[in-house]
Amino acid sequence: MKSGPERLTIIHTNDIHSHFEMMSPAAAEIFAMKAAAGDEPVLLLDIGDHMDRAAVETEGTMGQANIDIMNLTGYDAVTIGNNEGLTFSKEMLSAVFTGLQCPVVCCNFLDAATGEPPHWMQRHAILEKDGIRIGLTGATAAFTSFYSLLGWDVLDPEEALREQCELLAPQVDLLIILSHLGLPADQKLAEHLEGVHAILGGHTHHMLEQPQIIAGTAVCGAGKFGRYAGRLVFEREHPGAAFRLAEGGCTEVDPLLQEETISRAAAIHLTRGREALEETVAISDRMLPLDLQGESPFANLLAQAVRRFTGTPISLVNSGQLLGPLPEGKITAGMLHALCPSPINPCIVQLTGKDIRIALEQSLLAEYRNKIIYGYGFRGEMLGTLAVDGLNILYDPRVMPYDNGIAIFAGGEQLEDSKVYSVGTLDMFTFRTGYESLADGRDPVYLLPHFLRDLLRMELQRPGSLDECEALRWERRSP
Repeated sequence: MKSGPERLTIIHTNDIHSHFEMMSPAAAEIFAMKAAAGDEPVLLLDIGDHMDRAAVETEGTMGQANIDIMNLTGYDAVTIGNNEGLTFSKEMLSAVFTGLQCPVVCCNFLDAATGEPPHWMQRHAILEKDGIRIGLTGATAAFTSFYSLLGWDVLDPEEALREQCELLAPQVDLLIILSHLGLPADQKLAEHLEGVHAILGGHTHHMLEQPQIIAGTAVCGAGKFGRYAGRLVFEREHPGAAFRLAEGGCTEVDPLLQEETISRAAAIHLTRGREALEETVAISDRMLPLDLQGESPFANLLAQAVRRFTGTPISLVNSGQLLGPLPEGKITAGMLHALCPSPINPCIVQLTGKDIRIALEQSLLAEYRNKIIYGYGFRGEMLGTLAVDGLNILYDPRVMPYDNGIAIFAGGEQLEDSKVYSVGTLDMFTFRTGYESLADGRDPVYLLPHFLRDLLRMELQRPGSLDECEALRWERRSP
């Protein structure tokens, strides 16, 4: 018979974002934590954004690689993040999560057609470990307008969680929230919800060396990319007593660690992913250069692709979406994925001429072109210059951009500051990141689930597109 207090260890990960190179080391650390717990029960949870279609393994297998790794690592429950919910279609999510060997818990994510969670998801789960009943519920960030385009209804997270917590609390010994909402939201939840022992967080990639204790709730986060594993230990003196937090924190994962089964699985999925992306999508008779500091044919091709797809007279994209030049010869799906990995979607906004001009003037400044961008779906290295289609710009490099050294023409007529123009651009800009004036547009229409690489594929197949992208849009004024 066991002596001493009854203990439960909870291990948690979040925002791994398909960093497969860290999945084997993270699994090795997790298995070591489980071994250290001895005969005491352990619960392993993931808080979403495990999948990221920037990775070949995920893109080439449509997420099956991630599911395989999660199954092999032995997760007891997971929730989903926006990277799963917004970058996969309904059919893709159903196919991939049906194979997961543990519950997906999320209480604010509903099928718009039924008003219920999809068949592969549940609002909560009650798990039992050595007689300890653990209630789990979860919530994901409510990008309502985006999700509605994909056929989902996303509820207010706090209200949905309150309902589930009130339902679960009388039935369980421990109540845990899997929150892909971000640290500020988690802190508010801890203040507003009763009876919650821990909020395991993600989305904002926060790493809390020690849990924040707010109104008796442990608020936690384990960073990003599998670099850390979070660990909590709850204990009680005897069955029926209340659990209290005994230990909590994050352990840095040594990238040199390896877990053989996970390493083999990751290698197999990398090979399968590459094979799946070998499909030829176009044959190019020339190389298209890329320049993040100025105009270039490949960035122009992307601007053309966005303008054609959105059906707008003008398009604006940042060249930093592209990671290198387009080679001559056979172009495969894998090449486009490698050159344009960001899960960013086109959108249509109504912009004033002034907002367009401000962004184009900023594009002439190195501080904007070289700006490092994190999040918002961006997987490039820096913002880059603005590439355009449907505009012609005369500029004088001898003057400061804001000193009227720029003249802009749309459809042969000079751009008017007060006139409103329909512009095809990127959803990233509507979050006021990069060229901020583009977020001032009205009536955004998001065109999900199409990625920029999908649009490039279509544009490469359009006759004459390569000739068009070599025509200059930015022209220097003569002295």
